[in-house]
Amino acid sequence: MTKYFILILTLTATLGVHAAEMMLTLDEAILTARIHSVNAAVALDELRTAYWEWRTYRADRLPEIDFTATAPSYANRYSSYMDGDGEYSFVRNRYLDAQARVSVIQNITLTGGQLSLSSSLDLLHQYGGDGGNRFMTIPVALTLTQPILGVNTMRWNSRIEPVKFAEAKAAFLSATEDVALATVNYFFTLIMSRENLSIAEQNLANAEKLYAVAVEKRAMGQISENDLLQMELNLLDARSTQTDAVSTLRSDMFTLRSFLNIDSDVDIIPVVPETVPQASIDYSDALDRALANNRFARNIRRRQLEADYEVAKARGDLRQINLFAQVGYTGTDTDFNDAYSRLRGNQLVEIGFSIPLVDWGKRRGKVKVAESNRRVTESRLRQETMDFNQELFVLVERFGNQQQQLAIARRSNEIARKRYATNVETFMIGKISTLDLNDSQSKKDTSRRQYVNELYKYWNYWYQLRSLTLYDYEHHTDINADIDRICRM
Repeated sequence: MTKYFILILTLTATLGVHAAEMMLTLDEAILTARIHSVNAAVALDELRTAYWEWRTYRADRLPEIDFTATAPSYANRYSSYMDGDGEYSFVRNRYLDAQARVSVIQNITLTGGQLSLSSSLDLLHQYGGDGGNRFMTIPVALTLTQPILGVNTMRWNSRIEPVKFAEAKAAFLSATEDVALATVNYFFTLIMSRENLSIAEQNLANAEKLYAVAVEKRAMGQISENDLLQMELNLLDARSTQTDAVSTLRSDMFTLRSFLNIDSDVDIIPVVPETVPQASIDYSDALDRALANNRFARNIRRRQLEADYEVAKARGDLRQINLFAQVGYTGTDTDFNDAYSRLRGNQLVEIGFSIPLVDWGKRRGKVKVAESNRRVTESRLRQETMDFNQELFVLVERFGNQQQQLAIARRSNEIARKRYATNVETFMIGKISTLDLNDSQSKKDTSRRQYVNELYKYWNYWYQLRSLTLYDYEHHTDINADIDRICRM
């Protein structure tokens, strides 16, 4: 790819303000698109988003170390106070409070609970009266928070997130092939425009030449006035077609340049591919590879899991029971060291539950809605699977047939070109009529366009198959990439 960018710079420097010409092959265009096109940038950004979501999920499964502190908290205010007789009064309260806590937190995938090991220190300094420093310490505390009947979100995430990330990776690889497919479309559109312009210019040159000959023949009485007028009409039509072809070429050139992010002063000359990759593709093999590699299979699996999770979540919300348990030690004293040496037990067990007695079927209704949505999802997934299989089958059949169609179109193009060249010479000596000449010209133009179109369809089918199967049938290897390295670039 570097060589033709160097060519651009060299030609630009040499030609000054004039447009630089760049010979561009299909492979070079695809490589450029995969690096510089907006489509490629969007695919990369979507992959990076999925990558960091995956990294976040993995981080949730690892121990987390937290440090929290309030240093200090100062208060100088009046607070209500009730004495022994039950009478209220307001007293001035002025103190300084400082707190620090270090925790190691671990989510438990198997149960959906959370286990934490913590240590904390509180300082309270009272101003006025007999106030002074008071310390409260919890050197170590082990805490378990565990939902008993609710849905285990951690466990469901451990099933959904790997599938979701695998889907994102496959989507990125398919997107790179879709970029190639879009490049093929733009590239061959420009080729067809250039072919149409070349045909139009050649036809115009021939029409001018033939009209000049016709004028001379009319002057000698060898052709009728009607034939002369027909030749003039052919000339006018050729000029009109040539003008339209120039306009279309400029438009298609602009589109390809924009897609490849190439400077507007570069005149791209697409090279018509002379060879195509050869492969014999069996539908069963293509389907197996598509189901193993394509994002579709992972998308189906993820959506099924998400539908199952919503049902489990709705059922878990029917009743909630949570366990909170803490064991450890605590100490308090006016002296810092004694607050750590005179420790006492610190245990807490708490079971809380929420069971609706009368909710008029609201929670059970949510379960029914989730189950109904799951059935809808399953029906859609079955239909999408059938559509995917059918699309792949049709594509494999068309690709297998396209190799023969391309060979036929190539041979037809050669025959039509030779026939037209022969008829031009024959017309010059007056052996055939203008109608025969026009017919051979039309067949020649149609055959050339048909050949380019069949070539385009071949490459289009080729990259569609690559996108669906994520398999390179030319080199017999899976299409893959170093996702970690790409996301860190």
